[in-house]
Amino acid sequence: MEYLNAFLCGGVLCAIGQILIDKTKLTPARILTGYVVAGVLLSAIGLYEPLVEWGGAGATVPLTGFGHNLAKGVKKAVGEKGWLGVLTGGLTAASGGITAAVVFGVVMALLFKPGEKR
Repeated sequence: MEYLNAFLCGGVLCAIGQILIDKTKLTPARILTGYVVAGVLLSAIGLYEPLVEWGGAGATVPLTGFGHNLAKGVKKAVGEKGWLGVLTGGLTAASGGITAAVVFGVVMALLFKPGEKR
């Protein structure tokens, strides 16, 4: 059942993004940042954690999950370090994902020949 919930949750989040691309004039970059901000806001008002518990990886892997992770990190760091945690908590919580993205980006650039599309 966990796999079905993850599939449904992730599928709905992706379908919403696809509808936004197809039916609006929003650019993919604006949709991306909107998803991250939505994850932060939903986490701040306490609605994203129940979605994570139900949807598992279907809720944590998409961009809304990245926003949720940032918000959790800030909340934890503020509790431990005070107001300095506002500046450090999000990056500390998301550092693994950010590092993986940079490392895999470099590896792919070394393996393949990056350049402009023609």
